[in-house]
Amino acid sequence: MSQAPIARIEPGDDPYRWLEERDAPDVLAHLEAENAWLETVLADQKALRETLFQEIKGRIRETDLSLPVPWGPWLYYQRTTAGDEYPRHYRCPRPTDGSLTLDDAGEELLLDPNELAAGGFLSIGAFSISPDHARLAYSLDTSGDEIYQLFVKELATGEITALPFEHCDGSMTWANDSATLFFGELDDTHRPHRLYRTRLGEPGAALVFEEGDGRFFLHCYRASSERQLILLLNSKTTSEAWVLDADTPEGTWACVAEREEEHEYYIDHGKLDGQWAWLIRSNQSGINFALYQSTEAVPVRDRWQTLIPHDETRMLEGVSLNAGGFVLSLREGGLPIIQVHPQGAAPYPLQLPDAAYSLYVQDSLEFDSPVVRLRYEALNRPAQVRQLELATGAQKVLKETPVEGPFDADAFVSRRLWATAADGTRIPISLVAHRDTLGKPAPLYLYGYGAYGESLDPWFSHARLSLLERGFVFAIAHVRGGGELGEAWYRAGKLEHKANSFGDFIACAEHLIAEGYTTSAQLAISGGSAGGLLIGAVLNLRPELFAAAIAEVPFVDVLNTMQNPDLPLTVTEYDEWGDPNEPEVFARIKGYAPYENVSAQAYPAMLVVAGYNDSRVQYWEAAKWVARLRATKTDNNPLLLKTDLGAGHGGMSGRYQALRDVALEYAFLLKVLGLPQ
Repeated sequence: MSQAPIARIEPGDDPYRWLEERDAPDVLAHLEAENAWLETVLADQKALRETLFQEIKGRIRETDLSLPVPWGPWLYYQRTTAGDEYPRHYRCPRPTDGSLTLDDAGEELLLDPNELAAGGFLSIGAFSISPDHARLAYSLDTSGDEIYQLFVKELATGEITALPFEHCDGSMTWANDSATLFFGELDDTHRPHRLYRTRLGEPGAALVFEEGDGRFFLHCYRASSERQLILLLNSKTTSEAWVLDADTPEGTWACVAEREEEHEYYIDHGKLDGQWAWLIRSNQSGINFALYQSTEAVPVRDRWQTLIPHDETRMLEGVSLNAGGFVLSLREGGLPIIQVHPQGAAPYPLQLPDAAYSLYVQDSLEFDSPVVRLRYEALNRPAQVRQLELATGAQKVLKETPVEGPFDADAFVSRRLWATAADGTRIPISLVAHRDTLGKPAPLYLYGYGAYGESLDPWFSHARLSLLERGFVFAIAHVRGGGELGEAWYRAGKLEHKANSFGDFIACAEHLIAEGYTTSAQLAISGGSAGGLLIGAVLNLRPELFAAAIAEVPFVDVLNTMQNPDLPLTVTEYDEWGDPNEPEVFARIKGYAPYENVSAQAYPAMLVVAGYNDSRVQYWEAAKWVARLRATKTDNNPLLLKTDLGAGHGGMSGRYQALRDVALEYAFLLKVLGLPQ
């Protein structure tokens, strides 16, 4: 292919709207032409892409065993095998000595996703063992559109039943009789809106609940105690919970607290001081949430008693509980903090060694377990699963993710920096580099997201080592709109404050240049989904600041999408971006929407990735954006669009397929930054 494909321009206010005609021959032809153009431009990199793929793959232990999870009479675990895209799921009898030693002779294969995928896309939604351990309920998405088929496997016989229900969200929740399942159904906008109950061996399903408000999602799950079922209905700003005794699945669900605008609360069931009780995390007394308790009966709101009061300096993000106590997940100074409240003893915080890290409760195990498992990692430190003894605070590393080949965590330096935004707000940056890289300007990969209150806590990456060992610096800009510094940080980057996210990212880039970490000619930026909106916006604002950009499934056609309530998730997004049916909101979104604001100026080299079956960010957002950029920009820098025609929002599903995608992106960066290949 000798030149980039040029999309035709049609009359009207959106000249590339024709690209929204899913499955139309001319649309598919255009996307395939873009894919072919990418391969043409990057043809000289095939060997480099293969080198990077093998290099990254070589750091990953291809044949490995997950940490077994004890539950009832069994240990449950996964095995990965070299050459396979997916791990297999197993169980074996649980040792009587309390160890995690596997009984190979008693091992049972529960599910083999490699066989189910047959080389195509596969995503497992639910993977739920019945309370009596006799059945496995699981759900599969085989296209990437996040619509699931439901299955139940009889573990004694291996018999598999496909449940005859359509438009399922993939959730499957057992009642305590091990025969009744609750599952969610999607509406036309891809929102979980109905909860059904079905009993195995009986035809059909009974409608339990229907949520009519298009802003609210419906979720069903088991409480920590395993004694209660919880139905959560929540929008971006408001929630409502209903509860049901798990022993009486055909009983009547009871509402805990009727929805009230801006009141978010989340409940769980367990024990306090040896007595059955409810814990409720609520923002009724402040935006950073407080913790309340209530008695065994339905915990209606007027019975809530304060257990942990609201604190203006730290965010209460979550609570994990079992019979031995509860664990608070807090956020303070932009970092996650764990505070343990053992039954009958004084609370204590956990001490951690790194300047920037990720820490969360990975598994509270069985309700009566005296220990919980924590996951801890840093930019320079592979993930560890740690066992924490609630009563004493004693920690033990049970497993550390291996890095095959030569690797020394201490050869890499992790730092926490602070940029200053235009309004004086200090913006945290997490950064990692090889010790030999620091001290002079270097190629730098700056990542950002900044939406929905999600926190980009630092994470370790086997693949990223291929950049760090080639002299790159990697940094995360923790911009407003994320949750890193609590609820106020999130609110300061949404709705009418969305521009703060863009200004913060630019401030982080300028700070890294001013401090000598990099230069504009060496600076690459990246973000995905709502982070792709961030990348698109800053490229329009300050294209000269960056040398390259990667945008994954980018939400760049935000104005048109938010005006189409028939699209998946649009109405639920009004709480995040605003309703463009209101004139001032329309003007605000139009002022920053990346697609609307492409202008005749020079842009850096760009790689844009889309998933054809993506139900969250439609493929055409990327396609239309690239089409307008190609027709408008004034430079000759590479502009490439890659559409995964068999994938969804998360890209290709297999582990090797995903590594090849990373290898392509890294090779692209080495090429456009003019680095040795």
